[in-house]
Amino acid sequence: MVDHKWIGKTYGPLKYEIGREKMREYAAAAKDNRPIYHDEEFAKTTKYGDIIGMPNFAAVYALRGAGMVLLDQEIKLNLAMLVHGAQEFEWFTVVKPNDVITETGKIADIYEKGNLDFVVYEGEARNQNDELVCRARATFVIRGG
Repeated sequence: MVDHKWIGKTYGPLKYEIGREKMREYAAAAKDNRPIYHDEEFAKTTKYGDIIGMPNFAAVYALRGAGMVLLDQEIKLNLAMLVHGAQEFEWFTVVKPNDVITETGKIADIYEKGNLDFVVYEGEARNQNDELVCRARATFVIRGG
């Protein structure tokens, strides 16, 4: 069983600079060919003025602290029994090349259902202007709790 004392444990701030090529690579890997994610000339004609990161690119910059939870030597989650349970995002603005994103997060909840333990991480990502970009949530399930 994962100890409830870890609820509220914080991670970050974690910085990530949004790279133009990383945005394109992510969209290409997702097989999303919409020009707003790839074509600078097209993007200049839009309200954004540049290419933007596709929404799920938030997995790169808004859940970095979740990875730290997995490797946290104080909590010692049983990675051999851990599966990804859920991932959610709430977006407030787009990301563009050269944005500097700062993520802070915490373990928001730990609970049990039967022989399963659930660990919920919540992160908040802000850009260099301190604008809220995205809220993210990841749920890990540890079997055999």
